[in-house]
Amino acid sequence: MAGAGAHTILAARSTEALEREAGRIRDEGGAASIQQLDLADAPSIENCASVVKPDILVNVSGINLRKRFETYTREEYDRVRETNLHGVVRLTQLVGAGMVQRGTGGKIVFTGSLMSLLGLPYLTVYAMSKSALAGLTRTLAAEWAPHNIQVNCIAPGFIVTDLNRQMWQAEQMKQWLAGAQANSRLGTPEDVAPLAVFLSSRASDYITGQVIAVDGGYSTTARWPFEP
Repeated sequence: MAGAGAHTILAARSTEALEREAGRIRDEGGAASIQQLDLADAPSIENCASVVKPDILVNVSGINLRKRFETYTREEYDRVRETNLHGVVRLTQLVGAGMVQRGTGGKIVFTGSLMSLLGLPYLTVYAMSKSALAGLTRTLAAEWAPHNIQVNCIAPGFIVTDLNRQMWQAEQMKQWLAGAQANSRLGTPEDVAPLAVFLSSRASDYITGQVIAVDGGYSTTARWPFEP
């Protein structure tokens, strides 16, 4: 985003990590500042939204607990929904209200998941939260269209991050992936970022209400050993 000319405001819980990243962006000639934000904490959300007034909001937030549906506790259920959905909703309400009031348009990009589109086992609560973001994307795109605000959602596939790195160490998982999608490699955050930049730019002004998969073809393809 910074490389494309945006003044970026990096917001997350860890200000030390944010400052390192903001420093790297500034060293490369970009513009960046930081803001502490905990999407599971209502006062933190309110404070952040009162300080920053962005024209572009890219929501990237997610935690996950992989377990059998019947074993989730109410505490676990609430914790996943608070971070993945409720905090994102409140921040978007506050930031979006500013965009509407200013009347100069804006861009909202949610980060969903393949679980916004499909189902896999042991991901029920996570899938519920990410599916809700897909519904929010479509309805909010319609509601805020008169204000020239485009709302879209990225659905990343099997992207290796700290959230799932250990799971993908198993050779069995890698072999499964090789037959599950057209592009057999695991994805990286760098595979997702260009779409976020595009959806935040004027080039995407006629695209709204979309849930777009970045998944190596998993949601649309499969491979098999047959050769004609």
